[in-house]
Amino acid sequence: MPKRLLPIHTAMILLLLFCSCHPGSSSHADAIPSDSTVIASGKTLFNQYCASCHNMQQNGIGPKLAGITTEVPAEWLRHFILSPEQTIASGDERATRLFKEYKTMMPSFATLKDNDVNALIAFLNAHQPSANSRKETNKGLADPIPERIKFSGLVVNLTAVTSFPVTADDGKKPLARITKLDFQPNTGDLFVDDLNGKLYKIKNGQPVLYMDIIKLKPRFIHQPGLATGLGSFAFHPNFAANGLFYTTHTEPPYTAKAIFGFDDSIKATVQWVLTEWKVSNTTTDHFAGTSRELFRADMVGGIHGVQEITFNPLAKPGDEDYGLLYIGVGDGGSVENGYSFLAQSKEKIWGTILRIDPLGRNSANGQYGIPAHNPFAREHTGKIPGEIYAFGFRNPHRISWTRDGKMLACNIGQHHIESVNLVRPGNNYGWPTREGSFVIDPHGDINNVYPLPANDSVYKITYPVAEFDHDEGVAISGGLEYWGDAIPQLKGKYFFGDIPSGRLYYINVSDIEQGKQAMIREWSITIGSASATLAQACESSRVDLHFGRDAQGELYILTKADGKLYKLTSAEQTQE
Repeated sequence: MPKRLLPIHTAMILLLLFCSCHPGSSSHADAIPSDSTVIASGKTLFNQYCASCHNMQQNGIGPKLAGITTEVPAEWLRHFILSPEQTIASGDERATRLFKEYKTMMPSFATLKDNDVNALIAFLNAHQPSANSRKETNKGLADPIPERIKFSGLVVNLTAVTSFPVTADDGKKPLARITKLDFQPNTGDLFVDDLNGKLYKIKNGQPVLYMDIIKLKPRFIHQPGLATGLGSFAFHPNFAANGLFYTTHTEPPYTAKAIFGFDDSIKATVQWVLTEWKVSNTTTDHFAGTSRELFRADMVGGIHGVQEITFNPLAKPGDEDYGLLYIGVGDGGSVENGYSFLAQSKEKIWGTILRIDPLGRNSANGQYGIPAHNPFAREHTGKIPGEIYAFGFRNPHRISWTRDGKMLACNIGQHHIESVNLVRPGNNYGWPTREGSFVIDPHGDINNVYPLPANDSVYKITYPVAEFDHDEGVAISGGLEYWGDAIPQLKGKYFFGDIPSGRLYYINVSDIEQGKQAMIREWSITIGSASATLAQACESSRVDLHFGRDAQGELYILTKADGKLYKLTSAEQTQE
């Protein structure tokens, strides 16, 4: 087996293993090894590369895998791993149906060694469906939001800014796992991070390696999972004077004691670490300085980690919010893995947005401060962490503010709903008993959603101000209001999209109101005046879309698939 295998690729292997069942012998598992050593090897392989997208009893990013070997011949599975695209192209009915459901494609893996594939299949064979999973249940709403998103007529031209160095181990897509663009507050210099451990400064339109976290943090890892690695970064608003900025990254489980951990009976897959860096010179092109750890948190899985840290750009010195760091903490896959009690609890940090004062020292570990105005600050000496600002999220992937002061968080959903949420201190946003404005059962099949109950108001849940279902996209990316002056057609709009497909959406900021749903509209692009989609531009069915904004308020698009950065440079409003 290659030294490294990108987690998404292995996840897609497993997804399509499940999908592509052929009728055949009733004893599919007869030839699969049952040796405990082989199974243990397969377990290691699964946990390292696959568990972030799959588990045995619940569908996640990919389908549940218990019982797969009773449906699919082992020999056929091996053949499929080597030639997946050919099998789908052949018209296999089940492969085609589930490919459409999960909206993802995998490359062929002709270089995989037989022993690794055998071990993986042996581990899967050791897991069969539980009795509960075999029971027929209410399937819930087939199409929770039947209305389709309409095209707005807005066409925006993108201009290519630069391409980033290829950091993929095998040179295959995604070429560069670029995930966030932000700017240094005193100079306006743009910075972009790559999950594979690089932080770049854009100089003269080209990326210059500012920090290689792999060299600075020896325990750094960028797998398993689609979003492990160098997750996010943020410059302190007073960076010019104090030289401080912050990052989040992943390390192996149990690297050090986590201030936010759980019972030893629950296995951790990774730890997320929040670090403060102090530079010796704020204007240089390459980092030099020191660091200290603020906190680390255990995660059940490799997904939904600490992928967002940010400061409120509207806050000025003397304001309550000035210099306070917001931290989006996902549920870490805890719900999908059967630990729903870790999420939607004011006593736990998973599935929350935290707010801390990185310059304070009144936290439990003495490394940062808990702002006195946080909604639960008075209770932090007991069971409730005072760091929590809002809770009930699955993955608060991006946090931003509108010009008129609204704090918004994009929340990546489970199997049906992607949402934009108006964040208010102390509020409960529902996960895992709600997905968007729909009910789910965290103790049943979490891929089913149901209408809200008649007495829903008693639960005091705050619902999204905009949401779409998985007919339109499967993982929300965003979101930012246009603050610039160069493109008048974009003013007053909050832009977001779908990470995998690269479809592009917006809502009008004036329509954002708690208790109402803002209308979502789609927009399209041209690149160099030629009409295109991002998938076409990337030459990939998985775009991995992200947004950024510069000091002048102009917007950018990042595409992981081809490692490119685009700037929104002009627009026209055509007929809808």
